[in-house]
Amino acid sequence: METAQRAVLFVDVTDSTKIYETLGDTQALALINQLFGLLDKSSARHGGTVVKKLGDGMVCAFPDADAAFQAACDMQLAAPGSGRERLTIKIGFTYGPVVLSGGDVFGDTVNVCARLVALANAEQVLTTQQTLDALSPALRDRCRQMFPIRVRGRHEEIIACNVLWRSDPDVTEINLAGAALAHAKETVLKITYQGEMRVQRSGGAGLRIGRDKENDLVVESHFASRVHARVFAREGHFVLQDLSSNGTYLLADGNSAEILLHREEAVLSDRGWIGLGNSAARHGDHALRYRVEPEGD
Repeated sequence: METAQRAVLFVDVTDSTKIYETLGDTQALALINQLFGLLDKSSARHGGTVVKKLGDGMVCAFPDADAAFQAACDMQLAAPGSGRERLTIKIGFTYGPVVLSGGDVFGDTVNVCARLVALANAEQVLTTQQTLDALSPALRDRCRQMFPIRVRGRHEEIIACNVLWRSDPDVTEINLAGAALAHAKETVLKITYQGEMRVQRSGGAGLRIGRDKENDLVVESHFASRVHARVFAREGHFVLQDLSSNGTYLLADGNSAEILLHREEAVLSDRGWIGLGNSAARHGDHALRYRVEPEGD
């Protein structure tokens, strides 16, 4: 085993389960393998190596943070197709110490990277503030701080950052202007449970969820803990925090992969499902429907 400084990049095909259902196994596999071939070339072009492939994703390693940044941008531009055959990917990359063993990479830098790609949306690249500090100034200017996240086994929060990967400056300006307009208007979180809706405003004190009658939202399910989870606003986003023994499941609309939180946090997307102690995809008495929207809509 050897310890070294490396940039680690995870890339996942978004909603691959739906792609297989829509196109069939043979056509979907051929399309994803074609994409992997393009991603291999993007990695090699910037001095990276493909460490391993994991079904609908791959892990790459690079000598420095700049190389991983450039490869991530190239990979997003490489995603092919249109219409029903269009593939989208999400990417996370980090830079720091790793353990090299048997052609694989291990350690905290890798774990954080895996967490980032799980939180990323389609066509998004996420990194960390620590990785930003390792980037050259020109590339650092193309990143924006987003929100703190927690990673299992870590005491300190990590600041997630969004990478503006499109090279077109007009697109970048549109993205920034859109983000400014979105934050200019207050948002509300609407949670529906068994036909009843609760509204949480971004300036509110937060919402406790669980089986105990003292909670703000009582979920009468044997899967739910007495105090199971909390939802609160932070930096213009709504955050879901798990406080339970069995974990909280988060399933965003348009994504077939759930996130399982164990004493961890995640930022809520525009809409989806929250499952207390059981899969959010199984719509029972443990599941809550949520959506985030501008106040007044």
